[in-house]
Amino acid sequence: MIKKIPLLAVFFLLVSLRGSEATEAISKPAYGDAIVTASIGDANTLVPILASDSSSADICGLIFNGLVRYDKNLNLEGELAENWEIKEGGLVIIFHLRKNVRWHDGVPFTARDVEFTYKKLIDPNVKTPYSGDFERVKLLEALDDYTVKVTYKEPFSPGLSSWGMWIMPKHILEKEDLSNTKFSRAPVGTGPYKFRQWKTGEKIVLVSNHDYYEGRPYIDRYIYRIIPDQASIFLELQTQGVDQVGVTPLQYARQTDNPFFKRYYRKYKYPAFGYTYLAFNLKDPRFADRRVRTAIDYAIDKEEIIKGVLLGLGRASTGPFPPESWAYNKEVKPLPYDPQKAKELLREAGWQDTDADGWLDKDGRIFQFTLMTNQGNDPRRMTVEIIQRRLKEIGIKAEIRILEWATFLTEFIDKRKYEAVVLGWNLSRDPDNYDIWHSSKQREGEFNFVGYQNSEVDSLLEEGRREFDRQKRREIYNKIHRLIFDDHPCIFLYVPDALPIVHSRFKGIEPAPAGIGYNFIKWYVPKEEQRYTRW
Repeated sequence: MIKKIPLLAVFFLLVSLRGSEATEAISKPAYGDAIVTASIGDANTLVPILASDSSSADICGLIFNGLVRYDKNLNLEGELAENWEIKEGGLVIIFHLRKNVRWHDGVPFTARDVEFTYKKLIDPNVKTPYSGDFERVKLLEALDDYTVKVTYKEPFSPGLSSWGMWIMPKHILEKEDLSNTKFSRAPVGTGPYKFRQWKTGEKIVLVSNHDYYEGRPYIDRYIYRIIPDQASIFLELQTQGVDQVGVTPLQYARQTDNPFFKRYYRKYKYPAFGYTYLAFNLKDPRFADRRVRTAIDYAIDKEEIIKGVLLGLGRASTGPFPPESWAYNKEVKPLPYDPQKAKELLREAGWQDTDADGWLDKDGRIFQFTLMTNQGNDPRRMTVEIIQRRLKEIGIKAEIRILEWATFLTEFIDKRKYEAVVLGWNLSRDPDNYDIWHSSKQREGEFNFVGYQNSEVDSLLEEGRREFDRQKRREIYNKIHRLIFDDHPCIFLYVPDALPIVHSRFKGIEPAPAGIGYNFIKWYVPKEEQRYTRW
């Protein structure tokens, strides 16, 4: 499960770039060509406020816009909003919208679209995971076609950044059921790329919006191929059938350090603003006891995973904030690998090997569960295999099940039909993670799918949203970090490095604190290097 914040879903995650392995020559920008990227999973929906998986959000980030976005230095700037005013101590935001923006079908974008999107976000019949950011709104008014006034019930510190939420067209969706609309597979947005084609399980094709308010993107087509596993994607890289993709640690460290890749591709490495975790279904009686969850944490050697799976291209994780976040609590340390401590805690919780068969049992049943992850992700597959082996050493039997991405999300995660899973979160730069951890966010399709409940954490999450002073907010989120870590609703495994690779014919890539995708519409291929000429 990946929390795709619209502000972060513009082709690459907006994260701090550590560097690339090559510099590009100066050349003349030119229109044309296509960029071919790949994903192991297909999109689920292209209705923007329902897009919670990474594939859906990757596409939505190119088709739609929010009122605001992060610039290359991670400062908020206007997108569909030209500017804004913050009044009454943060209780009121007045957005002044751009007047030269049209939907892809030619209809003008107006404040009525913002008002419509807001109403859908707070509609209890709409299964959106993003509603938490908008429940604090007391009143949203379209003062005229290009002015929106938002009044909050109380001060709301993530308020401005929350309007990075993608805006939907009222004239198309007003009478539609968002969970069952043709729009989900044929969207109309305001963004730099227009939807062209979707062949399920094969590819999604976008074409450049020549009338985009910031100017026509240089790259004419964006082709998003669905390729079921990373080994196959790598073969496509070797034949130059794919231009850009995130590679595995093994591919980055050992398989792309050769003359071919150095000639045709450039590699980048930076810490992902998120983490990989092992989550429990807390409604399952076996995982309801915190001692059991803590024992499993002690039983897993995180450094073994970081060294063996990530090849050192990552760090241990300790909680809901990555080390690059200003909300990160440096005092929280990962539990050491200690199988004996794990056995002691399990014994306290009533789990013992009473019949000497090597498996722990309780009330006549052995401790056995299914550990799921998604198909095509080699690091996660190897991670669950290591976890399986380590749990076997303390008497817990974990059976591995690997599922296709869309099925995994819709049939197992959303419907809570799982026991334990290995997944990852990609996070917003603002540390507000109310939608992930607040006990009220457990409906189908929402992000608190583990069923976590802690009244103190709930109160702190609410308090953090009311506080504007960063130091005071830091103290609040430091407490949240500690409480969630101690509760062990999941085991925070590691923060991986993001490892994108991009074909060297693409120019205009300018690394910045926001990563490399913030200026994607300025990427180009010199005319003499263009490969795809068909429109």
